Amino acid sequence: MRVVIADDAVLLREGLVRLVEENGHAVVAVVGDGPSLVDAIVEHRPDVSIVDVRMPPSHTDEGLRAAVEARSRVPGSPILVLSQYVEVSYADDLLADRLGAVGYLLKDRVSQIADFLDALTRVAGGGTVLDPEVVSQLLVRRRRDDPLRNLTPREREVLAYMAEGLTNAAIARKMVITDGAVEKHVRNIFTKLNLFQDEEQHRRVLAVLAYLQG
Repeated sequence: MRVVIADDAVLLREGLVRLVEENGHAVVAVVGDGPSLVDAIVEHRPDVSIVDVRMPPSHTDEGLRAAVEARSRVPGSPILVLSQYVEVSYADDLLADRLGAVGYLLKDRVSQIADFLDALTRVAGGGTVLDPEVVSQLLVRRRRDDPLRNLTPREREVLAYMAEGLTNAAIARKMVITDGAVEKHVRNIFTKLNLFQDEEQHRRVLAVLAYLQG
């Protein structure tokens, strides 16, 4: 994969470069601010970009805003966001275009190398990967008109794992049920959320969005 890395923290940035390159991928650009990230994505069209939420000058949401701008200029450009803390509104903003190929992980996950690299690959492939802690905090924001109100507890559990980016097979292993049972739950989720006649990956993204916005 061709990767862009955007982080103003030199130690973490260089660590990410080494990790990515040692696992057979090419780092095509390394930047430390939002405008440079946008320029790098437009110029290089990377397979995935690793982006810190907080970058200069205010160290608030520059990385996120730059990622959103980059995806407006290069629609669907895969973005994996890293953050020190859970910034719930940022996750909503990044997911708002409904194109998939986005991830949001806490920086602690980088130390779990296999999981981090797996998340990077899934985002590059068009998937949506969310840190379990992000999912947990998003649940607190459930609105009164919950679109998930018709789902059974088992279907909600399946959808929560979908939001973490797990495949049906991985969900089956987590829940200790058959692949066929998971597929049935997923079909029921699509039906109850009125997600019809669309390709599977796109419907999964829309189902996860409904889960996050519920």
